[in-house]
Amino acid sequence: MTDWINAIVALLNFVVIPATAYGAQLSLGALGVTIIYGILRFSNFAHGDTMAFGTACVILVTWAMQSWGLSIAPLPTALLALPFGILACVGLVLGTDRVVYRFYRRVRAAPAILVIVSLGVMFVMNGLTRLLIGVDAITFADGARFVIAARDFKEATGLDEPLALRATQVVTVVTAIAVVAWLFWFLNRTRTGKSMRAFSDNEDLALLSGINPDRVVRVAWIIAASLATIAGTLYGLDKAFRPFDYFQLLLPIFAAAIVGGLGNPVGAIAGGFVIAYSEVAVTYAWKKVAGYVLPAALQPEGLGQLLSTEYKFAVSFLILIAVLLVRPTGLFKGKSV
Repeated sequence: MTDWINAIVALLNFVVIPATAYGAQLSLGALGVTIIYGILRFSNFAHGDTMAFGTACVILVTWAMQSWGLSIAPLPTALLALPFGILACVGLVLGTDRVVYRFYRRVRAAPAILVIVSLGVMFVMNGLTRLLIGVDAITFADGARFVIAARDFKEATGLDEPLALRATQVVTVVTAIAVVAWLFWFLNRTRTGKSMRAFSDNEDLALLSGINPDRVVRVAWIIAASLATIAGTLYGLDKAFRPFDYFQLLLPIFAAAIVGGLGNPVGAIAGGFVIAYSEVAVTYAWKKVAGYVLPAALQPEGLGQLLSTEYKFAVSFLILIAVLLVRPTGLFKGKSV
């Protein structure tokens, strides 16, 4: 019985807890992508670097607050700096829309053209972020480090396997739940949210109903930039901040949005957790868990990994291709990709 408990603890420690935190981060990122796709009908490839820029602004404000002695211990100071990072990111995104995207909307450019334009915006934002904060890895999490420390857990339970629950993982999940709850309340209960849903379902009918398209677009960009900054900050707190990491994160974010159903907020959340659990489970070394639950003759000789961690993004890519081939509208019905 003890072996099975140790196996469950190992599974929680190395698969369930990290995959849940990672899934929450991907879900918030995918929500930003799906809102822009639902309103503007194009895939915004600059979203990853929008996350990086917003997070960089949060880090700069965090450093300033720390130098002034401001904190909200035991929580990370970054949560106190988050509204300022959101404001900076919203300003950049609205400025980019006014200078770049609005022209292509007025000439009714094809979605493929907007995708190419977003690639150009991506490179500009990437360079701006690197110029702003550099290219080195930055760890900016402060406050309490653990909610459950591995040593304390082992001493309290007497088990061989430790269980560690980091404060950043708890902050990630709690913040994601609060943000998603607010977003669904906003989209379903407020007049602006209902206007956005109507505009997404049928643009022509929405315009005939008197909905202001410019206002809908502005609100969509504000929400997408806010989600990007929150998701990027939570990812940076949980791991570390490197501008290039957010460029790489674009693939699992898009995979999550498409797997769930691009344009469907519920699908974005589900897709985020599908991708996160798939990546973690496929790259986890199952030898430890197998050692507790399998007889010696059946235990794997190697680490028991299906894929090395270097190939974790390949998992997202394979799932994305499979969904596009089998169900282009995603697990939940979204816009056809």
